Amino acid sequence: MDPKKGIEFLIAQNLVGNTPEDVARFLYKGEGLNKTAIGTYLGEKIDFNLKVLNHFIELHDFKDLLLVQALRQFLWSFRLPGEAQKIDRMMEKFAAHYCHQNPGVFSNTDTCFVLSFSIIMLNTSLHNPNVKEKMTADKFIQMNRGINNGGDLPKELLLPLYENIRHEAFKIPEDDGQELMHTFFNPDREGWLWKQGGRYKNWKRRWFLLNDKCLYYFECDTDKEPRGIIPLENVDIREISDRGGRQHCFELYSPISDVIKACKTDTEGRVIEGRHSVYRLSAATAVEKDAWVKSIQTSVSRNPFYEMLAARKRKAQQN
Repeated sequence: MDPKKGIEFLIAQNLVGNTPEDVARFLYKGEGLNKTAIGTYLGEKIDFNLKVLNHFIELHDFKDLLLVQALRQFLWSFRLPGEAQKIDRMMEKFAAHYCHQNPGVFSNTDTCFVLSFSIIMLNTSLHNPNVKEKMTADKFIQMNRGINNGGDLPKELLLPLYENIRHEAFKIPEDDGQELMHTFFNPDREGWLWKQGGRYKNWKRRWFLLNDKCLYYFECDTDKEPRGIIPLENVDIREISDRGGRQHCFELYSPISDVIKACKTDTEGRVIEGRHSVYRLSAATAVEKDAWVKSIQTSVSRNPFYEMLAARKRKAQQN
């Protein structure tokens, strides 16, 4: 939801090193990361982010690759942001790195930069169904006249690029930065529940949403970002007697740990770790309670690592 806060949180938890090189390696590895969020972070004109961008691009190996092959690799590692200045800055860095690793292919980085944009435009022209008039090879060659220090690039270089794109479109990451929103628009279950606070035992009405083996809760059903996220991993659910004047109650608890793994946002919008030993909830009717309990039970997953770790802790405490 917020790449800058996400990286700051990972650094604070010592999960990522506090250097541009470490952050770049984390983003380049990219396991499970939203590629639009990677592009958003790399596009920021902040000294630290600019250094991360430099190291991120240097992690790509473009040596002995055709320009179109290098572009395919580069554009798959993240999704270009929408702002022209950010795209311009990223593509300049790409062109400089490509020319550094492939000396002699182009007379200067500007030629590589312009041709790279031409290839991206060609890809859009040939493979976007909304573009009715497809670019021909002759038009592609004409479009790139004069970009080589005032001279023309040879047809022998341009025609293979055209044919490469014509036969296979770029594989651009399909995510648009809204996977979480897509999750919210297509939930397994959603509705109002009452949630008991952790520190203060008062009850507050929250909008809950269940999907992707996670339980999200919001202050309002129109909020775009959740106040809390509860991964349904190694938890159990049980019905409990009415509490504090609330009927139709149930709770989430961990059979192997004192604390349920979860996170929430504080009053300043920072993401912090949840400290609940249980999450007590209340539905409006018995029917709603039964439906929620059944849906959540279906979404619960097990990770044997945590059970093994809990068993080790119990054994150590006994000894």
